[in-house]
Amino acid sequence: MSMRMERVASVIKEEIGVLFSREFNNPEYGFITVTEVHMTPDLKIAKVYVSIFGSEEVKQKTLDYLEEQKPHVRQIIGSHVRLKFTPSVQFYLDETMERVSRIEQIIKQIHEHDNGKPEEK
Repeated sequence: MSMRMERVASVIKEEIGVLFSREFNNPEYGFITVTEVHMTPDLKIAKVYVSIFGSEEVKQKTLDYLEEQKPHVRQIIGSHVRLKFTPSVQFYLDETMERVSRIEQIIKQIHEHDNGKPEEK
């Protein structure tokens, strides 16, 4: 990724994060965190990866809500970030934390299983 793409992605990530904390804090939806933003080389599309805290139902409901709010998010980006074109926004669910949690749980189970058996010499 070019330096310009990284800088634009960083600024957009910050703006969307502020927007989410200010306007998207409805308890009906999950807690939303912007984990990453990737820009296309022409800077016309921002791929926004979000982590949503909650059940699968809450996650889906929150993603649907974010899809509805795309025009508003794009408008905020356009008003706060000075670019030739305001990028369109695509939201993706980032499930990295869930995967890490599952891996840690498996490792813990392995250690518990190994500690329960006497060590072989």
